[in-house]
Amino acid sequence: MKILVLPGDGIGPEITATTLDVLKVVDKAHGLGLEFEQQDIGLTSLKAEGTTLPQAVMDRIPEVDGVILGPVSHYEYPPKQDGGFNPSAEPRVQFELFANVRPCRSRPGLSILRHPMDLIIVRENTEGFYSDRNMFAGTGEFMPDENMALSVRKVTAKASGRVARTAFELARGRNKKVTAVHKANVLKLSDGLFLREVRKVAAEFPDVELEELIVDAAAALLIRRPHTFDVLVTTNMFGDILSDEASELSGSLGLGGSLNAGESIAVAQAQHGSAPDIANLGVANPTSLILSAAMLLDWRGRRDGNPALIAAAADIETAVESTLANPLTRTGDIGGTMGTREFAQAVVALLAKEHVRQP
Repeated sequence: MKILVLPGDGIGPEITATTLDVLKVVDKAHGLGLEFEQQDIGLTSLKAEGTTLPQAVMDRIPEVDGVILGPVSHYEYPPKQDGGFNPSAEPRVQFELFANVRPCRSRPGLSILRHPMDLIIVRENTEGFYSDRNMFAGTGEFMPDENMALSVRKVTAKASGRVARTAFELARGRNKKVTAVHKANVLKLSDGLFLREVRKVAAEFPDVELEELIVDAAAALLIRRPHTFDVLVTTNMFGDILSDEASELSGSLGLGGSLNAGESIAVAQAQHGSAPDIANLGVANPTSLILSAAMLLDWRGRRDGNPALIAAAADIETAVESTLANPLTRTGDIGGTMGTREFAQAVVALLAKEHVRQP
């Protein structure tokens, strides 16, 4: 399995390096044959090549078996005409990575919730309120005059239907419930179209319950009754906000894995940002990117029918959860004392111990 590694900005290089340390252990244990190829993006490539996203990187993405993308500081980038392309957004649109899959699970001693949370948020990833990716040419955000700014929301039947299908397929293997989150009471046409396509897909899954919930209520009920959710599916911005909320409620935004998946390409990416204020201090929590990389192995394993990749992903998740369960092996952001590398080493030690025990 060939993996393209893009460390990104801020804490990206640190948490990417420790993620690779973890992957190398399961690679050896399971004989995965992982091959890592690293290329620069973001502020590093902007300085060296005049662009935050070199064309060579985009050309390489469809040629490999998966991508690990570190956090990027795209808020600091110059305009596109000056080389400031968003390495997070551009691959999603160009390669139609339509589903952003974000699991959220509460952990004892870390969650503030009264009831346990174990859910997946499936977020449409290519359109919606994110106007920078909604037009064939130009941008969906513009100013008719200096005192007025307009932004175009884009919702299509194709994108809505395929993200709904991802959600129902996931739910069929879990607790058989999908909650479609919307704002159709106000956004009658765009969210009305989204719901129409979700209902069409639901008809193909009679064994899966469909619940429809306004986004305001969903935000509140994630706190009040998180245990009643299984898989949530929604449009781009709603999914972005709700998944961050759910991850924080379940313990920390730094604990949530995330996978951007299309039909044949997937990009593992931490849920959080680049945190430049703590870059190079060795204190960043690498959990999110480690779990995202595990999701990438699982996605590729299921797509290719490779049980070794699936088993390796499960081993990583188990080791991470065991490490988080011990207050002595937590990073500082969640009440522990460990740094980035020390946490990863604790995960690696558990993985190595597990495979020494196996016959």
